[in-house]
Amino acid sequence: MTQKFSDLHPDFSADDAVRNAIALLSSGGDARITLDPETGLNRYMSAPYPRTALAFASSTANDMSVDAFHHVLSVIKAGLPDYAAHLAGLSSRIRGAYQLGSDCDVVFAPSGTDLEYVALAAVRGRMAGGIHNILLGADEVGRGCVHSAHGNFFAGETALGVSAQAGKNVPGLAEVSLADIPVRCTEGQACDSAEMTAAIRIELELAQQMNRHALVHVVHGSKTGLILPELAELDLLKAEFGDAFTLVVDACQARIMTDAVKAYLARGAIVFLTGSKFMGGAPFSGFALVPSKTIAGAQALPDGFRSIFRRAEWPKAWAGAEQLEDSGNPGLALRIEASIFELERFQRVPIADVRRVIFAFQNTLKRVLLEPFGFALVKPYSDGHGAEAREHPLEMLTLATLDVSSHPTSESFEGSEILHRNLAMNGIRLGQPVKSVRTAAGKWGGTLRVGLSMPQMVRFVVLDDRALEHALECDLGKVAVALEEQRAVN
Repeated sequence: MTQKFSDLHPDFSADDAVRNAIALLSSGGDARITLDPETGLNRYMSAPYPRTALAFASSTANDMSVDAFHHVLSVIKAGLPDYAAHLAGLSSRIRGAYQLGSDCDVVFAPSGTDLEYVALAAVRGRMAGGIHNILLGADEVGRGCVHSAHGNFFAGETALGVSAQAGKNVPGLAEVSLADIPVRCTEGQACDSAEMTAAIRIELELAQQMNRHALVHVVHGSKTGLILPELAELDLLKAEFGDAFTLVVDACQARIMTDAVKAYLARGAIVFLTGSKFMGGAPFSGFALVPSKTIAGAQALPDGFRSIFRRAEWPKAWAGAEQLEDSGNPGLALRIEASIFELERFQRVPIADVRRVIFAFQNTLKRVLLEPFGFALVKPYSDGHGAEAREHPLEMLTLATLDVSSHPTSESFEGSEILHRNLAMNGIRLGQPVKSVRTAAGKWGGTLRVGLSMPQMVRFVVLDDRALEHALECDLGKVAVALEEQRAVN
């Protein structure tokens, strides 16, 4: 059956070059990356090519921009580099984009879920009892992460095409215990930094009792924009527990600025990023920034990684990398290529212009979606903590989680999932619902997420204030019309 691309952007025709690029961009991952032959979309209703659909879905997964797809086509036309050389060049560009020195290196992975294995490999063998992995808000960072953070396979196959059993241990990653600390209370309210720190402290004490080295996850931009715990509280934990734990920063949304990346790395943290959300690249790619000191002290990679990773995806200095399969994954390299293309463009935008676009987005969102429909914003910080609101980083304002439980089709969480899919199938892509509000009846209410991406920021930033307001009103107005149509259907 010939693959269909029913809403391919009109700048492109489905010729051999375009089909080849799409085939490469949707290869080299687990089953989630596979495109449906009828819709041309993956299971998240996104695609590795530009589409006519209107998307504010950067909190879930992007479609590619026109410019990024042109860039990928040009890279393919010029002849794909050797895989190791390609990733080495991308690694250098990533460090350049974030203004990082030679004291850190990059590990590449086919998805953000696979990045959890990097942290486990980094601290494997530090304590005789194993590893105690302290995860924050699994529901707000990705369901598959629970498996991979536990040292288990998370899908029926790996990016190498090797069959696996979800939940089964990856050979060499035994003795990993997992604690999942919720980032929201049972009513959906965000926890504050002090509450999270207290919960982490209990788990650190437990890790010491088990003679295990702890991995402490920091959430920097969850599905609803949470950042927990704060740096000051992390420093207090470090002063108390010293080298008994290693920080892992889940910044997979990529809503993080250079200064924050540097601040985490200065504390010896491993920083996870993906190229497919705020960064705006094709679905499914990930990379971890790892301090060189951590790499130098790491044990050899476990045997089980032979079925997950390729040799070039790990720094040469990491012991055991030579045992991995010496093959290429051009799909992953091209997905990262598109992401870094977007990152480099965004990093050149002056911060004043970034702020102007973000505030215009927030104001238009309020005027076009919140007030007319009576929707409320789900706060990315705890109630009653004004300081947290004032200090919340600017980049987090590129994402808004809407309480849409007042909409007749999405009073329940399940209803908002149906609404989300209906919108997507009619050309309006928003971020997937997240359980973060309760109805008066005590059930989970409906939510939707509206998020900007780096390519959208780059497109909007060249507009003057009046044109910017018009463009945002036009785009968000289409979302409003679609929501009104769904109300009528109900």
